[in-house]
Amino acid sequence: MNHDSNRDAPPTIADVARLAGVSRAVASRALSNEPRPVSSEKRERVIAAAASLGYKPNLLAQSLTTKTVNLVAVVVNHIHDLSDLDLFDRLIDQVQMVGKQVILIRIGSVARVEEFLRNGVAYHVDAALVFSDFADASTVRRMFRSDHVIMLNGLHDEFSPVIIPDEHAGIAEAVADAASKGVRRTVLVTGRASSPVEQARIRSYQEAFLRYGINLVRRIQGDYSYESGHAAATELTGVDLFDAVFCTSDAMAMGILDVRRTDFPDGRPSRFRLYGFDNLSLTDFDAYPISSIGYDKALYVRHIVDSVANPGNFTPGQLPVTVPTRFVPRLTG
Repeated sequence: MNHDSNRDAPPTIADVARLAGVSRAVASRALSNEPRPVSSEKRERVIAAAASLGYKPNLLAQSLTTKTVNLVAVVVNHIHDLSDLDLFDRLIDQVQMVGKQVILIRIGSVARVEEFLRNGVAYHVDAALVFSDFADASTVRRMFRSDHVIMLNGLHDEFSPVIIPDEHAGIAEAVADAASKGVRRTVLVTGRASSPVEQARIRSYQEAFLRYGINLVRRIQGDYSYESGHAAATELTGVDLFDAVFCTSDAMAMGILDVRRTDFPDGRPSRFRLYGFDNLSLTDFDAYPISSIGYDKALYVRHIVDSVANPGNFTPGQLPVTVPTRFVPRLTG
């Protein structure tokens, strides 16, 4: 009695190539995420053959050949800021468009970074995108045992690509708008003081307030979240007379607006003006018409993904890639 020992074996790339009428090399290139030259006609034949046979590429074998694993780590403190949702959905989509997948790694404290290093926890990734302000470039390179670390948190060095919004111009425009409307005293609601990006943002506000003759009567500490803005609104009752509140995130401004709705009939200021930061998609709706400071998120993500896809384009000591910000006026301003 004869038995077909291969009857239950999974299809191979050789089977796909045979059915498509191409060489194994062409079949492999056609099914790879790498941008390699294969005619569209042959690629379609290979894809159809793979689907017909139920063939699934061996990712481990591909990684051994290409020296890549098609994984990108996104390192964050946490995801509770509404701006994270606007950004990360777009970022993950575009990373996947270049044939890679994302793993999110949450590092909520310096202790977690030290735990990664102490326990030897490491992921083999093609690149790490660092938003967390608890780890500098050198530390992240050790965490991932990789030199391709893209810094987005202000803690870079000469060996890491840097992509960051240039916030100074947008902040100056927002403060100039407030000054033109008679604002002379303001409150600033800020995020985490530990963040170098936030420290630079606060300095930009302080410089703009000084330039336009606006007195900063109080700073209130938040953490970028809606909840911290909601809490900050209750503190405003004990503040001396003020004409405006500037928040370093739209989420905090939304929390203030919800508590102080009576001060904004039909979304317009009657008691004080309100300015946010991030230009969240929600601010385009009637419920939260908050004047804000934004940047082109599509351009920002494009720069990040280009750095992921083309690591060889970076040279040590290269200047940061910056994305300009702009003031976006709405009813609350």
